[in-house]
Amino acid sequence: MLSTQQSGGNSFGGLQVIMSSNAKVEKVSGGFNFTEGPLWNPPGFLVFSDIGADTIYKWTPNGKISIFRRPAGHANGNTLDRQGRLITAEHDRRLVRTTKDGTKITLAERYLGKRLNSPNDVVVKSDGSIYFTDPPYGISKQQEELGFYGVYRLAPDRTLMLLTKDLVRPNGLAFSTDENKLYVSDSETGHIRVFQVNLDGTLTNGQVFAQLKEPSNSGVPDGMKVDVQGNVYCSGPQGVWIFSPAGQLLGKIIVPEVVTNLAWGDSDYKTLYITATTSLYRIRLKVAGVQPGTPALSRSTTELSR
Repeated sequence: MLSTQQSGGNSFGGLQVIMSSNAKVEKVSGGFNFTEGPLWNPPGFLVFSDIGADTIYKWTPNGKISIFRRPAGHANGNTLDRQGRLITAEHDRRLVRTTKDGTKITLAERYLGKRLNSPNDVVVKSDGSIYFTDPPYGISKQQEELGFYGVYRLAPDRTLMLLTKDLVRPNGLAFSTDENKLYVSDSETGHIRVFQVNLDGTLTNGQVFAQLKEPSNSGVPDGMKVDVQGNVYCSGPQGVWIFSPAGQLLGKIIVPEVVTNLAWGDSDYKTLYITATTSLYRIRLKVAGVQPGTPALSRSTTELSR
């Protein structure tokens, strides 16, 4: 078990609101190839991807691990839509939805007739639109057809819109609690960008929100989540970095492996589940997280349809 680290002692009060002084990181399970895409399902279980094993696993609080799906399209990020259906970004170059009977439906695999690169992470806005990143991880340069790495919006009518292509390696993403901002991590540059979300779903005014660089430590900005107070949690060197809504580093959750992604879980959404290379970890916090597909002020109890 490892504990947390304050940010230079400057934000002690802010971090105390988020976690207890004795909060500990607990290893839940290990021995995987490369874990990603954790997602809590309200009936009481977690799913997460193992990209190298081409598997989505299911973990239950009694410690049981089972196969949720194999093959899984080399699944990466997972989330829920407004109907509680599983939405998955696959390294097999498509975005898919799981129907109530377990069937996979392809939602997006081409833009302007060209194949997507490798959909990586995905979030759903409360209006039903789906936002996802499309870096080239998992494919060769020769397989690329688009010539850029974008952030996209899939409208409820299935219209696919390119929102921006000016990030080097767009990766994780998360909405602010009011959904007026979209945070996007860039794993290559080592920073988080924040964009204004317009009424039509487009993005403008992209700015650097935070830098997460420590040359002496492994880890890059990747998966992100936001709590109900608007604080931003992002993978980075040493573990999980926690920022205030203003971009001030409050502290870090130190994790013994390189962190890839995060998910709020348990019935109160106060447990942060962490995928980190070959293992799954968790830590109990004092602040709840925003449930997938719902803004903080209108959360609902949805069920993962399978």
